[in-house]
Amino acid sequence: MEFLESIEQLGAVRLLKTSFLAYPIVNALHIAAIGMLFTSVIILDLAVVGVIRSLPRREFVALFRRIALIAFGVAVLTGLMLFSVKASDYAQMPVFLFKLGLIAVAALNFLVFSALYKRGRTDEPCPGLRLTAVISIILWGGVLLCGRFIGFL
Repeated sequence: MEFLESIEQLGAVRLLKTSFLAYPIVNALHIAAIGMLFTSVIILDLAVVGVIRSLPRREFVALFRRIALIAFGVAVLTGLMLFSVKASDYAQMPVFLFKLGLIAVAALNFLVFSALYKRGRTDEPCPGLRLTAVISIILWGGVLLCGRFIGFL
């Protein structure tokens, strides 16, 4: 806990805590990144599952993978900034720890998805790729719910 409390006392973190604008801006960026991430992941996964068929799948998936990765990077960066403000409190919250676990599993699922996608020879996804897409929807939905619960517990 001492390490987490020391994070909360860093100059940049104290500035984030006390600034009238900084925390709301970081929070808004985090929410926007999560929205962009969740939306791109859902659209990507629905295309892989076969719900969205009107666009060329390869280009569509490539575009939304890039968008998801950028949004994930922004969400992680802003999430770390928000975490730093109450690091010792968040680290003790089971829902926060569960959220981190879901993010880790979702990241592993994305690596499996990427490996299967690169190996695919046709425009028609294999059953394993479709399964990773369904798992992705469930995992990211769980991350979203856990994130919302953090603010209310």
